[in-house]
Amino acid sequence: MSRILLLNKPYGVICQFSPSGDHRTLKDFVSVAGVYPAGRLDTDSEGLVVLTDDGALQHRITDPRHKLPKTYFVEVEGAPDDAALAPLRAGIQLPDYRARPAEASICPPPEWLWPRTPPVRMRLHIPTTWLKVVLREGRNRQVRRMTAAAGFPTLRLIRHAVGPWTLDGIAPGSWCETRIRP
Repeated sequence: MSRILLLNKPYGVICQFSPSGDHRTLKDFVSVAGVYPAGRLDTDSEGLVVLTDDGALQHRITDPRHKLPKTYFVEVEGAPDDAALAPLRAGIQLPDYRARPAEASICPPPEWLWPRTPPVRMRLHIPTTWLKVVLREGRNRQVRRMTAAAGFPTLRLIRHAVGPWTLDGIAPGSWCETRIRP
């Protein structure tokens, strides 16, 4: 039986086990041998990372052909309205490719939101807005690149769900094991 671990990756942690400069790594939080991340979150992002020892499952989670939804809560600079999110929903053109259409909606800050260290930089006269974004692909820094292309740079990004798995009940820096499979 393959192992599936769900980690709530804190801000500033590199999504790998091997050391890299001054950054903490997954090894600082998960001491289970033989598991590897199924997909990555960049160092500036927080939230759910699925780890497994099953290569086929890892491929199924990460391969866009399987269209496994990934749900993010994103705090952006500015105050987009529903029309401003239309390019995200249609599939926005980025410099090197056209992103597939995403589900994107304005939402209140998540009730379960934890404080971030260091805090997000805020500007006194520029509002911020929370978005819920669901992708069915996952390219390098994709959500950040999409919101920036739409005119609303990302300030904070938290992946809340990958397929059937969520962060529910997992504190930042903690992990749990699950038997739920996609």
